[in-house]
Amino acid sequence: MRFGFSIVGAVFLAMLFIPNIKWAKHQPLGYEELSQHEDKTLLAFERVGQVLTTTSAVVFVCPRGFSFPWVLWLAAACVLMALYEVAWVRYFRDGEKLDGMYQPLGPIPVPIASLPVAAFLLLGIWCQSPIAVVSAVILGIGHIGIHLGHLRELSAR
Repeated sequence: MRFGFSIVGAVFLAMLFIPNIKWAKHQPLGYEELSQHEDKTLLAFERVGQVLTTTSAVVFVCPRGFSFPWVLWLAAACVLMALYEVAWVRYFRDGEKLDGMYQPLGPIPVPIASLPVAAFLLLGIWCQSPIAVVSAVILGIGHIGIHLGHLRELSAR
């Protein structure tokens, strides 16, 4: 773990934020109602995880750079972020419907929530940063937990 400015982390954050900004401008019908039923503890985990993950993504750089075998962690993280983008493309292409946010991507449940969390976890491993790994875990507890709750509520309707 080494402090510095991570270009890789900044690129990952851009890949995360760009579709979310587009989504925020055109939230699907019914999302606001779902969000009113979110567990407050999960919401607190999500918010703390968002701040910690965003910060750690840009302030920690990999001390071994692109050397083997560390580059494999980065490659896996990149694959997960690419799949995350695929999930968003599918969501936008299919008409931006509420249930489209929670459709699995192959065997991956709630991919719009789970893929970036997993990618940032692997990014933390690549950076050899326990802080970044713990940050992603905290984010995952909240973010994935909230989205699974949304999925359960939608399924019950």
